[in-house]
Amino acid sequence: MRISAKADYAVRAAAELAAAAPGGRPVKGEQLASAQGIPQKFLENILSDLRTTGLVLSRRGADGGYSLTRAPAEISVAEVLRAVEGPLAAVQGTRPEGLHYRGAAARLPEVWVALRANLRAVLERVTLADLASGELPDSVVALTTDSDAWQPH
Repeated sequence: MRISAKADYAVRAAAELAAAAPGGRPVKGEQLASAQGIPQKFLENILSDLRTTGLVLSRRGADGGYSLTRAPAEISVAEVLRAVEGPLAAVQGTRPEGLHYRGAAARLPEVWVALRANLRAVLERVTLADLASGELPDSVVALTTDSDAWQPH
């Protein structure tokens, strides 16, 4: 799976908003960009996508900025990724359950569905609160303990 710069930046910005959530004050776009080293113009487009999908609110003015629409514990990394990139797993723009192949590739849609299930097993379990606190779910941490997981295959 390739994680685009847009997806990476969106999750990083959302994690920063989650970290700021207990204070309840909106965070300026410039602050988010600076905190995560994200180009500000690119971030503004990402925040617009997050606002359009209902994950982020924006407020203008001196006390304005961006904030999450829900508690960070209620927003998964999967939701953020879907907001900026669409479905977690698509093959040439088609959801895997809609694919039909013949011959030797007939069972390939099942592989794509299994891949999506595994992505969900991680991305839907990790919340913005987890990222902000630095405490990942045990099931996710367990996947990183195998040294082979860190090898660039």
